[in-house]
Amino acid sequence: MKIIVICTGNTCRSQIAEGLLKAKYPDYEIHSAGTKPEEIVNPYAVKVMAEIGLDISQNHPKSVKEYLDDDFYLVATVCDNARESCPVFSGKCEKNIHHSFIDPAIAPGNNEEKLVVFRNVRDEIREWVKKI
Repeated sequence: MKIIVICTGNTCRSQIAEGLLKAKYPDYEIHSAGTKPEEIVNPYAVKVMAEIGLDISQNHPKSVKEYLDDDFYLVATVCDNARESCPVFSGKCEKNIHHSFIDPAIAPGNNEEKLVVFRNVRDEIREWVKKI
C-alpha cells in the first residue's frame, strides 16, 4: 500500500508522520511532501524523532507535485493550509484524511522550550498514527 502525508513546508509535521508511519507499516510505501517545500528538514524534528529511535536525518523536503500522478491508498493532510491548497491527484486515492497539528517550527522560546513543543507535536502525531 502507498501512503502520502502532506503539510505546507514538509519540514516538520509530515516528516514526523512519515517516520512514524514507516515504523508502523514497514512493508508500505510511505511518502511525505509539501505544498510549498522548504530546503531542509527541521533539525528539531530530526532530534525529537531520534529520541524515540527513529532516524529521519536523511529525509529531505519534496513537493507534492512530484506525486500528483501516483495512486495512493491514503492521502493525509496534517495542516489546514495543506488541505486548502492541496492540488488534485490524477491518480487513484482510496481514502483522504485530515488532522491539523500546530506548526512547531513557529514555536517561540529558547532551544529547550522549542523542543518541548516539537515533542508534544510528535506525541500527538504518534497517537494519530496509531489510529490509521
